[in-house]
Amino acid sequence: MKKLMIIIIVLYTTFYINPNIVMAISKPDSPLINSEAAIVLEANTGKVLYEKNAETSMYPASLTKIATAIYAIENGDLNETVTVSERAYETGGSSVFLEEGDQATLKELVQGLLLNSGNDAGVAIAEHLSGSVEQFSEDLNAYLEEKAGVEQTDFKNPHGLFDSEHRTTAKDLAEITKYAQENETFKEIYGLETLDWDGEKWDATLYTHHRLMREDPYEGVTGGKTGYVPQSGFTLATSASRENMDLIVITMKSRTKDLSYEDTKKLLDYGFEFYETSVLKPNEEFPGLKDDYQLPEEISYTHLKGDPVNAEMDGAGMLSVTNSDGKEIFSAQMEKVEKEAKPPVEKTEVEKSDWQDYWTLFIFPRHFWVTEIYEELK
Repeated sequence: MKKLMIIIIVLYTTFYINPNIVMAISKPDSPLINSEAAIVLEANTGKVLYEKNAETSMYPASLTKIATAIYAIENGDLNETVTVSERAYETGGSSVFLEEGDQATLKELVQGLLLNSGNDAGVAIAEHLSGSVEQFSEDLNAYLEEKAGVEQTDFKNPHGLFDSEHRTTAKDLAEITKYAQENETFKEIYGLETLDWDGEKWDATLYTHHRLMREDPYEGVTGGKTGYVPQSGFTLATSASRENMDLIVITMKSRTKDLSYEDTKKLLDYGFEFYETSVLKPNEEFPGLKDDYQLPEEISYTHLKGDPVNAEMDGAGMLSVTNSDGKEIFSAQMEKVEKEAKPPVEKTEVEKSDWQDYWTLFIFPRHFWVTEIYEELK
């Protein structure tokens, strides 16, 4: 009992003397998942909230089509007509049932590629844009390295059918998806749940294969892509938004489809429950500000919920944002600005009362003064 009282007294004394002490928020336990590799990325800030074997080289299966779609959107004319070749027609696996000689717009092929995971559409796109699947793969890899900054991606085809050298990582796939979603046309197609397909030989309604977008809706889900070949296991890309958080979750090599969705929901729940994204505006003031500096633009940063952050600027104008443990969340160079000088405030003379203003109070009796005021008010 004595020991307990001593501890209480010490804690009370500590906080009484220094009430500004900030207790660090402990990092939550990471979710346990079955997939061999996974990552959770906050798209606005690029902050990685969770990763497991995220840089391990793996087979992506149809998640490849995210890359093919954004390449086609940014490098082709979506209104152009594409003629389907024999090679495209003969491509195995999931398809939109194109036949040799069929014609469709490039946009229709991108829609069929993402929504119905059409391998035949992927080959038709590749041949139309680069002349062959082989040349398209080279063009695609160079594009992804330049635009999305990937370092471990080497695609050998536009669809993800198995090739022992067709590899990427969970991290690279998250970066590719992040880059792709900055394009409004991609976002629109990626988020489709259904699409009326008007083909030359058949008409149908296409439905997304992603379970969290239809059969088992997840709050805030904005898009997704499924993938499977025996060598890759089940792969899944999912995007979801709530308030100011935009999460991208990639899971790779799940043993079953159910496990891939179970892992994805765990990771989404983890991100939304424990993290938030805050914004610093250019006109905000920071401690240690000696000259006129401001941020060049609005900056977002992601951090644990409830974990207080500290923003300080050094003498060279470098802003550093740290968490309660003192770990840097991000830094940014401030820019010096000329602020308009405030006009001087004109002083106005206030007329001072003189004792002579009150001389009547001394001459007339109090009852007379009160009576006079009363009469004036009536």
